[in-house]
Amino acid sequence: MPQHDQRLLDLNAWLEPHLQALFARRGWGDVPEVSLVAASSDASFRRYFRWEAGQHSFILMDAPPPQENCQPFVSIAAILAEAGVHVPEILAADLERGFLLLSDLGRQTYLDVIDGENADALFADAISALLTFQANADQAVLPSYDEALLRRELQLFPEWYVQRHLGHSFTADEQRLWDQTCRVLIDSALAQPTVLVHRDYMPRNLMLSEPNPGVLDFQDAVIGPVTYDITSLFKDAFLSWPEGRVLGWLQGYWDSARARGIPVQESFAEFHRASDLMGLQRHLKVIGIFARICHRDGKPRYLADVPRFFAYLDIVLERRPELADLKRLLQGLPQEPVAS
Repeated sequence: MPQHDQRLLDLNAWLEPHLQALFARRGWGDVPEVSLVAASSDASFRRYFRWEAGQHSFILMDAPPPQENCQPFVSIAAILAEAGVHVPEILAADLERGFLLLSDLGRQTYLDVIDGENADALFADAISALLTFQANADQAVLPSYDEALLRRELQLFPEWYVQRHLGHSFTADEQRLWDQTCRVLIDSALAQPTVLVHRDYMPRNLMLSEPNPGVLDFQDAVIGPVTYDITSLFKDAFLSWPEGRVLGWLQGYWDSARARGIPVQESFAEFHRASDLMGLQRHLKVIGIFARICHRDGKPRYLADVPRFFAYLDIVLERRPELADLKRLLQGLPQEPVAS
């Protein structure tokens, strides 16, 4: 344990009576003395620890206020569980302090295990879970993925990547190209049928679990465009797939969604275009977020994956002539700064 990690000390003190109550409630006997082990961290301020003894294993979430708020995680976990999705069970919660005791969905994410051989089977399970929450989830309490949110996300690209990372401010012409691009992307997103959107449905947030997959990191869920999550699944921050294979998976999803009565575009061509444009909105946002994580939060490693997102952008820009403004804008930007 780090010498001055007061939150970890507080988390241990909070955990002890909750574990005793849980073991007593389930007739498991005495609670063994076990030290917490770091399970994972992410791009936010949240940390995760594992408590494990014998056949019992739990995850502790440390989400320090005011930077993090556990309430959306708790609320959306209940919505997804009710819909039939495999999410962590919340065994104890202190929302004020930012502590959660969760069931453990396993040690391996999709990102840890996926490869060219098993991708079809793993993605089939991921698509099945996606269709389940798109078909069944109660959307009543969720916020809308509205124009204001879409625009705020897009603005991360010029603010953090262009200005802060590249050290460049848009010229009047570049600003015009950017504004026109934003209008096209936002209009496309708002025109789509809506479902519950996880907003980070990718292999890093899917656990190899039983039933498969276990779904994590859903606290930012909204009601929004039907193509968002399926596009995120295959255009990931950490691995890429051949475009022909992605097209096959998208076609399979579209066929299944129509069969399940999930509102998707009438033709696959319309769906594919909407997916392309939705992907562009996400990729521009993520490039901005990775630059922000580097320059604001001191975590530069995420910038290593920025070229992957520009590669995704290039593929779509080549087949969507209506995005010529964005293509011209990107071609005119300065090169990445050279590391000293």
